[in-house]
Amino acid sequence: MKQFILMSDIIGSSNHNQELLIERFKQCTSYINKKYIDHLISPLTITLGDEFQGIIANLKSSIDVIIDLEEFIINNNFSLKLRYVLIYGEIETNINNHIAFEMLGKGLTKARKLLNNNKSKEERFYIDIDNANCNTIINNSFEIYQNIVDKWKLEKDYQLISSFLKNYDYKIVAEHLNKNRSLIWKREKTLNISSYFAVKEILNVAKNLNYEYCL
Repeated sequence: MKQFILMSDIIGSSNHNQELLIERFKQCTSYINKKYIDHLISPLTITLGDEFQGIIANLKSSIDVIIDLEEFIINNNFSLKLRYVLIYGEIETNINNHIAFEMLGKGLTKARKLLNNNKSKEERFYIDIDNANCNTIINNSFEIYQNIVDKWKLEKDYQLISSFLKNYDYKIVAEHLNKNRSLIWKREKTLNISSYFAVKEILNVAKNLNYEYCL
């Protein structure tokens, strides 16, 4: 049976404090596993220290998990970047609903191979759901998404961006941070906050598409 298989690894993990990095990585997977407990067929499970895999119920929840992980990292000021592969592929053994181990299938093999191959590429997001047009829409959207978020800096930007994620209105953000409205308005423009919410909305539409609409 085909399932939505999500794999991810930490980019440049060897360049970080290993103990702190793994602790934060565990916090990321624990957050998703608790929040999306009803949408995970097999929970996000750390496999090789700096990688995880899991099986998600559908495309909508899969994209929600990826975006939520990205925003969790920002909201918590974590110094890490994740690379993602989402595959709609075969799992030929029984699914372990408690931990994403002891399963085999062509989809898992393909996802693992793609994750390893993509380590030499700049793109952090790769989606393959067996529909070329849907893949194009979602992958191009994530390329735009990455071009925005990867320009944000940890110490300089994350606190402000976290406030924008909670309150899109720059006036509310300025009040919350006790900052000048004009300054926050300018930072909203330079950080491309409106573009970020625009591409999120595109992904929100794309994740709800039935495959036939992509043909």
